[in-house]
Amino acid sequence: MNDQPMIEVEDLTKRYAGRAAVSGISFIVGRGEIVGLLGPNGAGKSTTLRILAGFLTASSGSVRIAGMDAQRDADEVRRRIGYMPENNPLYPEMRVREYLKFRARLKGLSRGQSRERVSVVTEQFGLGEVSRKLIGHLSKGFRQRVGLADALVHEPELIILDEPTIGLDPTQIRTARQLIKDLGRKHTVVLSTHILPEAEMTCQRVLILHEGRIVAEGAPAELQQLMNRGGQILAEIAAPGAALRAAFEALVEVETVAVTPLDGDFHRCALTPANGADLRSQVFAVVKERGWELRELTRDRFSLEDIFMRVTRHEEEEV
Repeated sequence: MNDQPMIEVEDLTKRYAGRAAVSGISFIVGRGEIVGLLGPNGAGKSTTLRILAGFLTASSGSVRIAGMDAQRDADEVRRRIGYMPENNPLYPEMRVREYLKFRARLKGLSRGQSRERVSVVTEQFGLGEVSRKLIGHLSKGFRQRVGLADALVHEPELIILDEPTIGLDPTQIRTARQLIKDLGRKHTVVLSTHILPEAEMTCQRVLILHEGRIVAEGAPAELQQLMNRGGQILAEIAAPGAALRAAFEALVEVETVAVTPLDGDFHRCALTPANGADLRSQVFAVVKERGWELRELTRDRFSLEDIFMRVTRHEEEEV
């Protein structure tokens, strides 16, 4: 088994007319990972992917793909990459199978290899029923499938997808997500998106980009765990409000207590821990000791959207 990373990026910078679209980013992608570059338009996602795919030259820094220098060994590196750019440019006047054979030949496959691989990817992406249709007559969802088939036709090790679900309807998005997950079983996949649920549901690891820099990274669950340190404990308890406030303010781990009346005898208690601790066991013990009725006890969790908003706001405040 090859333990060498699929992608190694070190201090990568790309400038346009003196402005840095990507500013000194570094990251590693292991073989078999599905990694997402998450950020708004202009964050540097597409620029980074184009450099990885060999379509742009970096201003400074280094990129290694499967141990090879992306600039010095550009031809060999490109053979190992399948790239689907944003908006998926295709030839609308060509038929699906004809187009895929044409692309396979451009990527160095022989006639026999081209026929074989086109048959494989046509089946893999469910294109059999439209294989003889003009690409220009296909739905957006099927055109995305053709783009994915194009990226896979030469059996690359690394798949790079720039905004792969842009413009798709909800049903097509679910289909595209499943196709991407399936790709991750045999390939390394790097994709960009500005759609937060996209990264959360598809990627094993996320790099959050803001103004050309990586401001946070990790698995979605890890980022949530990091942000949940200090997250509030929420409880709905049937007891007098004053008694609830006094009982929880007496806990040394509690920094603040907010008590709000609900229906009947119930109050909603929001407890903020002083040291980031999970206070649920202490809350339960207090309720049990006093014989109060507990209807709900949970820890407030952040979505990937909350994390994104927090880390980007923090970056803006530091500037």
